Amino acid sequence: MIFRTVFAGFGGQGVLLMGYILSHGAMHKGLNVTYFPAYGAEMRGGTANCTVTLSDKKIASPVASRPDVLVAMNYPSLEKFESSVIENGIVLLNSSLIQESGSRKDLEVIQVPTLQLAQEVGSERAANMVMIGALCSKTGVLNIEDTVKGMEAALKGKEKFFSLNQKGIERGFSFIKEGK
Repeated sequence: MIFRTVFAGFGGQGVLLMGYILSHGAMHKGLNVTYFPAYGAEMRGGTANCTVTLSDKKIASPVASRPDVLVAMNYPSLEKFESSVIENGIVLLNSSLIQESGSRKDLEVIQVPTLQLAQEVGSERAANMVMIGALCSKTGVLNIEDTVKGMEAALKGKEKFFSLNQKGIERGFSFIKEGK
């Protein structure tokens, strides 16, 4: 099994953190992981993306030129990375900021209203947690417990955020399971 994901958006949307959480959750599960971040010089508001590759075997390269899944937190990210997703791959869109559904018809597009769902759990700041929960729920790559463990490992030393973030992850899982 090999699973490649690209997370992309503006700096400040928690894009790199989502990849870091997926990486830590997968390590907790016993998988091999590569995490490859990239971001513009202007951190907040600039572009940010990361590639995460998970496998039960050794991983030859951290580069995922043909990801299975794209998480697009803004429209420029959808435009930039949609063409690279494998045929019949999955695109999770932050529908709070992206009204379009992309140009390819061979992809499964899931629109996740991250800001609205994050507000339901207490803060718009949990939007990235909602999205990582939706990703893990949709793909089955991590269960909810491993996703939360990944979040706790990624945010070690920032325990005051665990409760809100866990609620965000749980809301992302339930959004996919219930379709609302």
